[in-house]
This record gives sequence, structure tokens and C-alpha cells, in this order.
Amino acid sequence: MNQTKGLIVLGLALLILVAALSTFYSVDEREKVLIVRFGQILRHDDQPGIHVKVPFVDDARYFDSRILTMDADPQPFLTKEKKYVIVDSFVKWRILDAREYYLTVGGQESEARRRLEQVINSGLRDEFGKRNIQSVISTERGKIMEILTEYANKEALKFGIKVVDVRLQRVDLSDDISQSVYQRMKAERSRIANELRAQGEEAAEKIRANAERQRQVLLADAYRQAERIRGEGDARATAIYAAAYNRAPEFYALYRSLNAYKESFSKKDDIMVVDPSSDFFKYMKKPSR
Repeated sequence: MNQTKGLIVLGLALLILVAALSTFYSVDEREKVLIVRFGQILRHDDQPGIHVKVPFVDDARYFDSRILTMDADPQPFLTKEKKYVIVDSFVKWRILDAREYYLTVGGQESEARRRLEQVINSGLRDEFGKRNIQSVISTERGKIMEILTEYANKEALKFGIKVVDVRLQRVDLSDDISQSVYQRMKAERSRIANELRAQGEEAAEKIRANAERQRQVLLADAYRQAERIRGEGDARATAIYAAAYNRAPEFYALYRSLNAYKESFSKKDDIMVVDPSSDFFKYMKKPSR
């Protein structure tokens, strides 16, 4: 009997504990909570803290209110020229309205991601279809991301979701376009290289021609100065010889004869066939008294 009473008391205590645990629920600042009773939403805007609900009747549904990331798989999109580009994008989003989120996607994050991916792909398809390859790859990527963020946020609000940011990680060309672009780039670089080589050769020829002209001018100027100096030297020498001759004609004649001997007999093998009585040997003869 006492054992039965003990079991009953224990059961009641457990029931009271479970009821107490089911009565209270907490709301974290990183969460949003819905209180649902038989499928009907009672509350969805509780502030962080401890709250009370009807045990065993009301159900608390928790949703993460932090910023989440949806990294989509790369998808092909047509540009204005009907060329495919491969786009890799991601979306930053969070739950804004827990009630709308619960009613539209059943509170399922997978369903919310599927709906959001449809919205982003639709926006990408529209924006890329308005632009050519060059603009979507280089010049207008920032503008596309701004437009997509605004458009996706407007559509996602219908699901109780706020889109914080849409980013294009990569925009790649398809294989056939990449090969075509590569060939065009290669041809363009070759053309530029040939132009630079031709310009370099032209500049080199100009430099060589200018250097040769300057060399010729310098040589001509040096030759002119050398001839002028040589002429001046010869003139001075002639003047000196004339002055020496006028002052001492006999000595001058001797000096000239000695120089002639020196030049004539500079080598041992030199041979001269001259009449000994000629004036050339005048100063080699025994002087008369």
C-alpha cells in the first residue's frame, strides 16, 4: 500500500515537473519564437526573456533570427548577345517576420532557401538578359548586385524574410566563349607586340642615323680643326725657318743638310747612288782652308 502511494506521489511530482517545464519557455535574442495552439498562431513577437504558455496545449516554435548565408550552385544565364555565362552567387538573409515565415514556408528553412533561390535566379536572368558580356563581367557587376539586393528583398518580404545582401562571387565565360575570347586576346596582344617592335625598330634606326650624323659632324669638325692647327704650325715653322735663314744662312743650310742625312740614312740597309761631288755631300767633305 505504501509502495503504491509512493509511486502515485512520484508520478504526480513528475507530472507537475513536466507541466512546469511545459508552462515556461525562454526567448533568446538570437531567436524568434511562435506560440501555436492547434495550428493557430497566438503570439509571434515575444521579447527576449522567460515567458509563460498553456502547458500541453500551446507549442513554441523556434527560428534562428541571425543572418544566414545561402550559397547557390553556379548557374548558366544568357546575356544580351545570347551568350551563356556561368554565375556563382550567394545571398545573406534573415527571418524578419516569424509569423509570415511560418505561414508561407511552414517555418522550414529548406523551403525558404528554395523560394529565395527562385527569386535570385529570376532576378539574375532578367539583369543578365539586358546586358552584354563585357558589362556583366567588368563594368556593371556592382550595379547588378545593388539591383538584385533590392529586388530580392522586395520579393522575400512576402515570405517574412529580409535579404541583407546579394553578391556575385564569380562570373565566368562558358568554354566555347572562353576559347574565342582567348584567341581574340592572343591576336590582339600579338598585334600590339608587333606594333611595339616596329616602333622600337623605327626609334633604333633614328637613333643610329642621328648618332652616325653626329659622328660625321664631329669627325669633320675635328679634321677641320686639325688642318687649321697644322696650317698654323706649318706657317709658324716656315716663319721660323725664314728668320733663322736670314740670321745665319750658312748654319741654316748645315742644319737642313744634317736633317737630310738623318732621313736618308735612317736604316743600315739604305743605299744611295749619288755623285760624290754633288752638293748633297757638301758638309761631309773636308772643309777648305
